[in-house]
Amino acid sequence: MMDKPKFRIEDFIQKTILIAFVFSIIGLISFAGVSVLYLAPVEPENEAYMEFVVKEGWAKNTVAEELAKAGLIKSPFFFKFYIKVNDRQLYAGTYQLSKSMSTEEIIKVLNSSNSLENETLVITFIEGKRLPSYAKKISEVFGHDEAEVMAKLSDETYLKGLIQQYWFITDDILNKDLYYPLEGYLFPDTYIIKKNASIEDILGKMLLTMDSKLKMYKTEIELSKFSVHQLLTMASIVELEGINPEDRAQVAGVFYNRIKDNWTLGSDVTTYYAVKKDFTVDLTKKDLAKCNPYNTRAESSCAFTGLPVGPICGASLSAITGAIEPAEHDYYYFVADKNNKTWLSKTYADHVKRINQLKKDGLWFTY
Repeated sequence: MMDKPKFRIEDFIQKTILIAFVFSIIGLISFAGVSVLYLAPVEPENEAYMEFVVKEGWAKNTVAEELAKAGLIKSPFFFKFYIKVNDRQLYAGTYQLSKSMSTEEIIKVLNSSNSLENETLVITFIEGKRLPSYAKKISEVFGHDEAEVMAKLSDETYLKGLIQQYWFITDDILNKDLYYPLEGYLFPDTYIIKKNASIEDILGKMLLTMDSKLKMYKTEIELSKFSVHQLLTMASIVELEGINPEDRAQVAGVFYNRIKDNWTLGSDVTTYYAVKKDFTVDLTKKDLAKCNPYNTRAESSCAFTGLPVGPICGASLSAITGAIEPAEHDYYYFVADKNNKTWLSKTYADHVKRINQLKKDGLWFTY
């Protein structure tokens, strides 16, 4: 008769551990399978994007619940589990999400802090251009309606607010004769601006830059007999008349000499602005004779000395510097040749001789 096998506690423990291990493996495999299912995209073929806002102070539980309400994730539990296991943070902001994105992809976006508020666009405003061209550029890059941009630029409430906000903006911009109140005040440069920036945000960035540029010359401006508005007006004329940046202080000196001696400025570029023509066409006798507070070439009873009513374009820093720190000389005329070299003359007779010589040498500039 065989002996009954002895019960060994060690064998029991081993079998129990083995069974538990097997069930654990099965449980993990099952959980992993379920995880994959619930972490998958809600609608893999639906690539349409929607804006999803994570508000400041939201807990991860709240984010999970709101994502589920929006139909962007299948399970708040597995969303939170994934965050916990992978030690991810979620940042406040507005995001572009799609139902074709997996939970992992959504968490990656919310963890990147790459919200719409933080996305940026690059925009370049060219010096020498008029305000409507800047409004068009804003419309093209940021999608704001061009008419709305122009409306903001002439909104009296907005303009009065700027007068209170910026030291260099005065009641001069409220002059009813101005075509565009902020012409010449928006500094032309390349800007990196948030993609969802409002019209006021964009204009504010340009005004702040103008503020910083003018502050470099604040002492000279305060000591000048010309207002900031007048200096920006001069700078805009110098920008267009002084083709070579290195010659702009010389050109400004010519205009200041004319003002000092009560001459008209006689600047073609002011007439172009007055009649709203671009530089691809010639001015007519009618244009030159037009009575207009911008036209410094107006004839007879319309003629006036001094500066026009306001700036005629956005001026570069070299033009602004030239207007604030002009060259001192006794020249009253200038002309630029086709190589952008500026020639100065003291008398009209010398000026005519210079023009004839440039034409003879094939250096006369034509549009």
